[in-house]
Amino acid sequence: MDHQTNRSTPTVTSEALSRRGLLRAATVSAAAVGAAGLLAGPANAAPAGDTAGQSHGRRRVPVDRISIQLYTLRDQLAADLPGTLTALRRIGYRRVEHAGFVGRTAAQFRAALDAAGLRATSGHTAIPQPFDAATWERALADANTVGSKKIVHPYFGRDAEGRAYRDPAVYRALARDLNQAGRLAERAGLDFGYHNHQLEFVPLTDGSTGFEILTGQTDPRLVHFELDLYWTWRGAHDPVDVIRANRGRIRQVHVKDLDVEGGFADLGDGVIDFGRIFAHEREAGIEEYIVERDDAGTTPRAPADALDTARVGFDFLAALRY
Repeated sequence: MDHQTNRSTPTVTSEALSRRGLLRAATVSAAAVGAAGLLAGPANAAPAGDTAGQSHGRRRVPVDRISIQLYTLRDQLAADLPGTLTALRRIGYRRVEHAGFVGRTAAQFRAALDAAGLRATSGHTAIPQPFDAATWERALADANTVGSKKIVHPYFGRDAEGRAYRDPAVYRALARDLNQAGRLAERAGLDFGYHNHQLEFVPLTDGSTGFEILTGQTDPRLVHFELDLYWTWRGAHDPVDVIRANRGRIRQVHVKDLDVEGGFADLGDGVIDFGRIFAHEREAGIEEYIVERDDAGTTPRAPADALDTARVGFDFLAALRY
């Protein structure tokens, strides 16, 4: 099944925080994990007059490590795959992260990327549940056909009724599956990662969180983490604290902004201070900075508006100093 059209990403309409709820989440985060605050941390706060994430400094995001999650442009890609990929290259992107092959085979998708001058250095592909080695090995073969270096499990956290998992045993079982998937990925020459949402930060029945179990019970040599900065904040956790607790394991970040109502925003239009987070890039081990906005081309926006999100995101990261 085409993963791009089957990705189970929570919607803002069903889960958006109210302004009061967002501030409460920030307060809980600060109290529970020492978060420095939603807008900016005291050690690296934006100077007066600057917008969040626009602190000045000597460091910058390398342009050749800026990517975009193609889920951002899913409807536009379905309407015009070659034209959309070409537009991304004109914006300045050199690499992308796929979320399925838009109804093509892996070889056909690779040909479209090559024609546009892009590389899918990473891709979202769910590990089979229950885990099946043969199925996963076919996914790894597709990743190599596309030319990826990393393959990432995109989503977990809800039961069949849509409720957040609260049983620690469920996350312990997932950790075992992730280790198996990572071992096979390593044999195939690929790095394997896990992408979070807010559900991994929901307290479990034993007081731990799914994220703690996944980071504690997966092999660092086999499983890295692709930290979604938006969903981490929505889970009432400061990404800087997550980085400090998992040094060297945050090799990819989804750079996604949060508006004051808890919804999505184009980079620089929201409240997240990305410069403050990226100041810890070496501690984290970040290798890719991946632009994403989950609702970039959906109603009330048009599919083509996702290209504006892509342009704004690339320009924001290319200009950011921290």
